[in-house]
Amino acid sequence: MTHPPEAPSVPDSLLSAEAAQQALAMPWKLTNELHRLLILPLARLQFALAGVAWGTGWKLYGLPIIQKHRRSTLTLGPSLELRSTPRSNPLGPSHPVILSTRRAGAVLTIADHFGMTGGSIICELRVTIGSRVIIGANSIITDTDFHPLDPLHRQRAPLDAALAPVTIGDDVFIGMHTLILKGVTIGAGSVIGAGSVVTRDIPPAVIAAGNQIGRASCRERV
Repeated sequence: MTHPPEAPSVPDSLLSAEAAQQALAMPWKLTNELHRLLILPLARLQFALAGVAWGTGWKLYGLPIIQKHRRSTLTLGPSLELRSTPRSNPLGPSHPVILSTRRAGAVLTIADHFGMTGGSIICELRVTIGSRVIIGANSIITDTDFHPLDPLHRQRAPLDAALAPVTIGDDVFIGMHTLILKGVTIGAGSVIGAGSVVTRDIPPAVIAAGNQIGRASCRERV
């Protein structure tokens, strides 16, 4: 029986012996870390200009896109990790991470140890993401329809879209190329399969995958 290779660990320090060994074995990781450190001053300036306080333990691999309405709230917890360049993840993000609060009064709150590769979070009302949430490459979370569905309404007021808050609990893992639509709550500890479209609530501690998934599409996580 063939045993799978041991998963690489995350070194405690860039100056540790383990980090040096990984750099020799996986030189692209060394390139990513050097690039991360080089852009750090620009990244801090970018967040400062957007009115977002810089957090402890943040790691940005490439510059994200921050679109913050001046009368909105964007709160990001410690140990944030955003990957915005193709070289930073073998899944190859198609564009930088986009964090967008598009209306006055919008509230986007992300807790600690959040990780995301590419993709977008669009908030016009309220999006709340718990601790230790991981979002796979090129996924989208939105609390808005962007435009009215009724043709006459769309002609009169093209930006008057329906809104509903999105809540993602602690320890949720969302697979790549997933779309999470307005009004959805995903319970703590659940896993959303890659390529899913989530239109209804997902209970805690389940695995759910597919198109227009909700409670009926779930199975318990083992």
